[in-house]
Amino acid sequence: MHTEEEILKIKKVKNTAVRTVVLRHLLSQEKAQSLKDIENALTYTDRSSIFRTLKTFEENKVIHSIEDGSGMTKYAVCAEGCNCDPKDLHYHFYCMNCNKTFCLFDVPIPNIQLPENFKLQQANMVVKGLCDNCNK
Repeated sequence: MHTEEEILKIKKVKNTAVRTVVLRHLLSQEKAQSLKDIENALTYTDRSSIFRTLKTFEENKVIHSIEDGSGMTKYAVCAEGCNCDPKDLHYHFYCMNCNKTFCLFDVPIPNIQLPENFKLQQANMVVKGLCDNCNK
C-alpha cells in the first residue's frame, strides 16, 4: 500500500497539508465517507477546503464518488490500479441500518450493451441490506 504522498505523486496531484490529511483519513476508513463524515473527523479543517480537495481528488482519479440512495454523496479511495474508467466500476453495498457504504471491488459491473453511438461514462450500482456488524 502506498503512502498519501506516493499516491498524490502517482496521480500528479500537488501535495498540500489539507490534501494529505483528507487522503490519510479516507485511507484509514473501511467505508465510504460523506463530506459531513470527513468534516466531523477533521475538526481543524474547514468545509470548503475539504470540499475543494475532494473535487480535486475526484478529477484526478484519487477517489470516486458514490450516490448510495441515502441523499448524500460519499467518497472512497480508488483501489490500486483503478482509473475510474467504466471497466473499473464496481458495486457498492449500503447498510440500511447503520447507513455505511462499502465498495465491493471484487464484484465488477457487467459490460452493458448500449445503443450505437452511446458512451458509458458513469454507472451507479448499489446493493442494499444489512452489513456484517448489523446482521449479528
